[in-house]
Amino acid sequence: MTFEARVGTAILEAFAATGDPPSPAGVAGRLGSDVEPVLAAWDRLRGGRAIVTGEDGVSIRMANPFSGISTEHTFESAGIRYYANCAWDALGIPAALGRGGTVRSRCAHSGESLRLEVTDDGPEDCDWLFHSLVPAAHWWDDIVFT
Repeated sequence: MTFEARVGTAILEAFAATGDPPSPAGVAGRLGSDVEPVLAAWDRLRGGRAIVTGEDGVSIRMANPFSGISTEHTFESAGIRYYANCAWDALGIPAALGRGGTVRSRCAHSGESLRLEVTDDGPEDCDWLFHSLVPAAHWWDDIVFT
């Protein structure tokens, strides 16, 4: 596994363990590395759209399906609240973690609160529809808005 892949994996493992984004120093410590090579890998991961950083260029805003900032789209499991970038990613977190819990979101059209239980076998039956105003081919034109 390349160092860049190890950094990406460490980022996702930190999110999975705590629900919070790691710092470059935290990832460096986890990998037994200096911070500088981690920051170089961070830049390559950002360039490859594996992560989205905040305005400071370092803090992690997104490492799909996880959000590094609080949002209205959450997944709760094993006593940890995970934030997702959108309702779709909120369903991706239980898949990524391989465990059940509760997805909470909000309907952008009606404002209605949404709650969905997810088990190891998948989500409970519901009549929800997912709609994206921006075609997938254009999500990265402004990924934070999308």
